[in-house]
Amino acid sequence: MPSRKFAGLWKWIALTAVYAVLMAVYVWFTSPNNVPAAYVGTAGDPATFFSAEQLKDSAVLNAMRNWIFFISGPWEWLIYLFLLFGGLARYWRDALERRGLPLIVRFPLFVLLVDAASFLLYLPLRVLGYSLSKSYGITTQPVPGWIRDKLVAFGVGYATLLAVSAVAFWILSRKGRWWLKLWLISVPFTVFMMYVQPVVIDPLYNHFTELSDPQLEKRILELAAKADIPADRVYEADMSTKTNAINAYVTGIGSSLRIVLWDTTLKQLTEQEILLIMAHEMGHYVMHHLEWSALGAVGSSLVVIVVGGWVYTWSIRRYGERFGIRSRSDMTALPLLLLIIAVLSFASLPISNFVSRGAESAADAYAMDLLGSADGSVSMQQKTAVITLSDINPPLLVHWFRDTHPSDLERIAAAMKFEREHKGEGTHE
Repeated sequence: MPSRKFAGLWKWIALTAVYAVLMAVYVWFTSPNNVPAAYVGTAGDPATFFSAEQLKDSAVLNAMRNWIFFISGPWEWLIYLFLLFGGLARYWRDALERRGLPLIVRFPLFVLLVDAASFLLYLPLRVLGYSLSKSYGITTQPVPGWIRDKLVAFGVGYATLLAVSAVAFWILSRKGRWWLKLWLISVPFTVFMMYVQPVVIDPLYNHFTELSDPQLEKRILELAAKADIPADRVYEADMSTKTNAINAYVTGIGSSLRIVLWDTTLKQLTEQEILLIMAHEMGHYVMHHLEWSALGAVGSSLVVIVVGGWVYTWSIRRYGERFGIRSRSDMTALPLLLLIIAVLSFASLPISNFVSRGAESAADAYAMDLLGSADGSVSMQQKTAVITLSDINPPLLVHWFRDTHPSDLERIAAAMKFEREHKGEGTHE
């Protein structure tokens, strides 16, 4: 017979198992790269640029990737439920108290135990994802390098969690509108993290240098000047030791803003295709998407704090005694806080992804307008799809919950539409 203290957990394990089976059926039967009849035989049809073997691999790989994604949320929730129902959170708190350690020592140690347990229990999914990507030739990073990156991520995550939770529990111990105080403090923290990301955190994972192709950098900077962007440097990230995938992005705010190009992109795309990518990233800058992203993060944090705060106080009233939580500021409640945040974050993905896809679509349009041409856009999307064996037209739930960018089919269709509308206007460079 299972232990009584785990009784509540078994129900959630059973529900998660049923959910995992249902999602496995869903992703398996929706994984083939099917496109609407109107696009069959066109540049948006994967059958025209994928080999038969690649189409088969793409179907299997995307089914697995999507299943891992959809199971990752409930898997994380089960970890926190295990720490609560199993009594580990309460046991760690009591053990640290029995040793007579001051709070300034006990709290960081408790957070470390919770974070380490979560990291280790979540590790099987990370290993599965890495192995899957490695077996299909997308990830090229050796195991030691992959382990190093995960340990760095753990260190950064722990430092962030410790700082945030220390402030949160201190505010929770105060009287008054604690939810408002939490939100007001979260605003400068959110902006600070966006500022330090490219100059402090990103260099812990990757090596950044000046663009290795001076002629290409000149073209990119000329394009930036055309867009009235005060840029004097393009950064190149050494990613070829980790992946075959290609990417470019804009990160940071204010003086920390950077335009970054992966070296894999330089090796696999033509100059015109790279310029389209760069123009896309410049579109984010010109349309102030990063600033809007910061405002969105601040606004969404208010919603999470208000809704999550209500759920948190209700949960403590309902389950506090069972979990050994003495008050809303008791460190034992940390797994409960993390659980609520994780659930709300997962539930909000369709909204945040919808907003993100709109911004990405606008940046695509800006890039084609800036260059006066969509030349290279279709071939670029086809190349990226082949390299990562992506699903050209993902199923609805995948599109809602996973896709932060328009699908490859949508982007190819937009490029083809641009070409039709501008054909013969003499705007091509």
